Amino acid sequence: MNNNPTANTSIDHSSHSSHANHANNADTIHLPISQIREISYQALRKHGAIDWIAAAVADAVAVAEAKGNKICGLYYLESYCQQLQTGRVQGHLTPIVSQPKPSAVYVDAQFGFAQAAFAKGLPKAIETAQSQGICVLSVAHAHTCTSLGYFTEQIAHAGLIGIGMTNASAIVSPPNGNQPVIGTNPIAMSVPAQSGGIAFQFDQSTSAVALGKITMAKAAGTKIPLGWAIDAAGQPTDDPEKALGGSLCSAGGYKGWGFGLMAEIFAAGLTGSVNSSDVAALKAPEGKPHDLGQCYLLIDPQINQHESFWQRLSQLTEAVNAQDGARLPGSIDKSSNAVDVDRALWDKLQLLIKDSES
Repeated sequence: MNNNPTANTSIDHSSHSSHANHANNADTIHLPISQIREISYQALRKHGAIDWIAAAVADAVAVAEAKGNKICGLYYLESYCQQLQTGRVQGHLTPIVSQPKPSAVYVDAQFGFAQAAFAKGLPKAIETAQSQGICVLSVAHAHTCTSLGYFTEQIAHAGLIGIGMTNASAIVSPPNGNQPVIGTNPIAMSVPAQSGGIAFQFDQSTSAVALGKITMAKAAGTKIPLGWAIDAAGQPTDDPEKALGGSLCSAGGYKGWGFGLMAEIFAAGLTGSVNSSDVAALKAPEGKPHDLGQCYLLIDPQINQHESFWQRLSQLTEAVNAQDGARLPGSIDKSSNAVDVDRALWDKLQLLIKDSES
């Protein structure tokens, strides 16, 4: 990915209708990623986002779909548009970038999209990390960023180690508790390769599962594995409806709980944004802005001015690759140029751009 704040914002407005006719079955439709980016851009523009902001968000939606991360892709588009109309997210205000200390870059998203705020702050953060060896990039007062790895990947493509954390509406209770306190609070890390590109990366919630998988299970009428969630009384459940009335569990019990707390302090405490307990349901059409924070660490791999980083990374890579079937996470880009999309979802999204073209 290009590190220019306007990168990935050019939109192809040519027709892709011929691709839409290729369907794997009656329930899905096979579409090029360029068309997914296009409908996302059009829908966001129609509902109040200015050009460059709509393009920044549309690119994140398209990349999520290309990587198979459907929860952070088109699944969120209708919500974005509804919240633009109600004012829960701002789509026309320019994020404000400042540098409170030599190794810190702070971006006030002004209750707008995290993708746009990050794009505005990234160039200054990269420049700072290259000169200081490290930079803390704080994005404050933002809408949910959905896929955190989308951002750390951009940092790694600039040759820097990228670590990111964010919080979300409270849905995870402490071990032995039954009242939600923190969100799914993901942590992401992307590590650059010496020759360019990504050596490895991961993006994972600190809860046992993302909330979207619970809601999708409920919609599909399927059970969920025990260990994902508890009901309102604090008892383990495999019923997604009871899970939604209760809370999620941390991944690995106390271990995941600790990482979730760390993400909470970085995302809320360091940025001056809100705690998870003060955020309403992320996809609710109306309500106060999310006001969430994201905190990123950008680190120069050669911050100590020697080559040991690349040597140790090479050793690690060789040790993993020597085992049949093993690999470093995210070391192989499996992005697709075209993906299957649920036909019912696609038909619903068409309504978002109805009458947007003369």
